[in-house]
This record gives sequence, structure tokens and C-alpha cells, in this order.
Amino acid sequence: MSGATPDVPARPALTPPKDASPPVRHPDAPAPGEPLGAHYEHCFGCGGAQPHGLHLEARAGEGVAVTAEFTVQPAHQGAPGLAHGGVLATAMDEVLGSLNWLLRRIAVTGRLETEFVRPVPVGSTLHLDAHCTAVAGRKIYCTATGRIGGPDGPVAVRADALFVEVKPAHFTEHGRAEEIQAVIDDPDQVKVVRAFEVNP
Repeated sequence: MSGATPDVPARPALTPPKDASPPVRHPDAPAPGEPLGAHYEHCFGCGGAQPHGLHLEARAGEGVAVTAEFTVQPAHQGAPGLAHGGVLATAMDEVLGSLNWLLRRIAVTGRLETEFVRPVPVGSTLHLDAHCTAVAGRKIYCTATGRIGGPDGPVAVRADALFVEVKPAHFTEHGRAEEIQAVIDDPDQVKVVRAFEVNP
């Protein structure tokens, strides 16, 4: 897996089992190059209604792959002038979670392992590339890379993740009632479907 280095093997939880299947893009998935849009306007990762959010913009790629980018703002810093590691992990979680839209499966993050390769300065644009590697029952395995300044820029962060498919009741039983109802009442059914693919 791309997140593993030669001297540090991938963790078993992030290694697909031998009987896992290759991911299959859903026939109704957005076409390559199409923007995926925010799955929920108040999402910190992709929502436009969050003033200090990442405003991450994802696009469908070929197969079960997604590209995205976001620009690190002063509100995202940890050490002076540098992106907070938790913000970078959030960006990776967001782009990896977007892969589920291409599978048309509702899934939540079960495990996320992030490797920080180099600092990301405030003002930098981080280009993210994610793809699904395998599916085993309810488990979805995927990996992503973040590069500074462009798709061919230096690698700053890598991540491997395991998502677990859930039913919509996962959100209605655990989310706040007023937000859940606002989503359900939205006449745009694509936005309703997208809202229920948020991470826990």
C-alpha cells in the first residue's frame, strides 16, 4: 500500500484480506472530471457554510478515484505558519470518504492512518489524490496522497483508511435531530443522499 514504507509494514487492519474484491465504480457515479460538490453544507471538510472549514473541492476521477484540493488558511495552522496535523488528517479523511460516492455506498471511517512527510505552509494549496483499493463485504479499503503546489508537487502527507458501510439509521440514531430533519426536508434528493455519507 502506498502509505507503508519498506521498513514499516502496513497494519493488518488496513490490509485487505486475500478474498477482497477489486472496487467497482457504480454505473450512476459522476463522470470523470465532474465535481462532487459538498455532501453537507455544514461539513468542516467540504461545506461552504463553514467559515473556517477546508472548503475542499473534490472531482471524480477514472475508476474509483477522486482528486481534490484545498488551500491552507491561517485558521488551519498549528505551529506558526504551518498547517495543523489534525487539519491535514481531516483533509485526507474527507477525500477518502468521497470515494464512497463513486461506489454509491454509505460508509463511515473505521480507521485512518496518516503519515506526515513534510510541513505544509499556510497559503499552500494541497492537491489530493485518492483511490479505492479493495472491497470486502462491508469494508472498503482506500489510500490517498497529498502534494504541495500541484499534482506533481512534493508529497506532504499520505493516508490509508478503512471505511465501513452503514445504513442511514446510523446517522438518524446518533446525529442531532434538528440537523437530520433539515437534511431530510431538503427537496434536492441528491443532496439528501450525499449528506448521509458523512464520517462519524
